[in-house]
Amino acid sequence: QVQLVESGGGSVQPGGSLRLSCIASGFALRYNAIGWFRQAPGKEREGTLCISGSDGSTYYAESVKDRFTVSRDNAKNTAYLQMSSLKPEDTGVYYCVVGAAVLAVERGEYEYRGQGTQVTVSS
Repeated sequence: QVQLVESGGGSVQPGGSLRLSCIASGFALRYNAIGWFRQAPGKEREGTLCISGSDGSTYYAESVKDRFTVSRDNAKNTAYLQMSSLKPEDTGVYYCVVGAAVLAVERGEYEYRGQGTQVTVSS
């Protein structure tokens, strides 16, 4: 059974940091691109924030560039999203998604999605 499970969300003050994890099961993450997107309360899903390709390539949206870092540990079948310098506008439910390639995930085309983890940035 294919499954993505996110964890690591929580509440943090502006300027703080969090690291999200996404554990994959039922398939080998190493052959896929994995990305993260978020959805703020009452708003539509935001475009893909960042992606880690199976070839080591990465993609970052301008809104998170230089603040967020996506990584993966293929041996653990796990991806990570390190978030720093968090802002109130980073608040939302964060989802990890898996797709065939970086460009596909960038377009919002993915095959699997996790259940999400809540991140709240507030003073």
